[in-house]
Amino acid sequence: MAYAVHFATTMLACYLTAQVLARSTWTWRTPRVAIICWQAVGLALGLSAMGLPMALGLSTYDLPTGSALLALANDLGHGTLPVGMTSFHLAAVGVGFGIGAVLVTTTVRSIHGTVRAQRRHRDLLSLVARDDPAAPGALVLDHPSAAAYCLPGVKPQVVVSAGTLSLLDRAELAAVLSHERAHANERHDLVLLPFTALCRALPWFDWVRDAHERVALLVEMRADDKARELHADAPLAGALRRFAAAGHRITPAGALGMGDHDLDVRVQRLLISDRPPRALGAAALAVATMLVALPVTLFLS
Repeated sequence: MAYAVHFATTMLACYLTAQVLARSTWTWRTPRVAIICWQAVGLALGLSAMGLPMALGLSTYDLPTGSALLALANDLGHGTLPVGMTSFHLAAVGVGFGIGAVLVTTTVRSIHGTVRAQRRHRDLLSLVARDDPAAPGALVLDHPSAAAYCLPGVKPQVVVSAGTLSLLDRAELAAVLSHERAHANERHDLVLLPFTALCRALPWFDWVRDAHERVALLVEMRADDKARELHADAPLAGALRRFAAAGHRITPAGALGMGDHDLDVRVQRLLISDRPPRALGAAALAVATMLVALPVTLFLS
């Protein structure tokens, strides 16, 4: 029973940490650290959600969950069960495996759906997109709406619309292209994938959906930071303002778009030059490490 209490405590810690991250503004100034913290919360939550019912079902063994599972498999192989184990305990173990199966299945479905959408869009781009010297390294769609997005994958592709070319000046366009290349280079689509799967697996939890939105914003901020390493803040801020004023923006399924999330917040952030104290980032990473280590230790200690 003690292991079940520890798993439940870890789930509570994940929830509280998510609430703190969602309400903190220091995460905007160091999005990379914040993304790592969110990933740790998601991983620890998934492991604890599996481990809690398993630990309840395996409480008669008084062993770490992983060792108890091996003991149960051995006993079942010999056609016996420990004294005190009932059908309720076996059902609890089954629930734990069921949660794991749901998480794996939703992740696989998310990957499959995203890859399929990306493949369809690549086929479409091969028919309607063109190269343009005004946007080196990118494809141009002849569409009047503002669009700038990265189609990630093994061979990522940056796409802008003709409307974007007419909307931005040369410096702003260069900053936007660097932003989209950052998405491709750091595989931000894979960063978002676990949270997309969690939203599908746990659609009734508002804070899970909020976590997905927060991570999506942090991913955009991280790409903004990579663009700032090559360009001044003013062109990038100007491009964000123009995208905000443009109204309707196009980002296809499976892509990461320049103008998708909280443009006003991102513009304000570009005006902030200070960074949070290093100690704060180190403390956040320490908490993230502890969150992941707790359920792993409960399985394997």
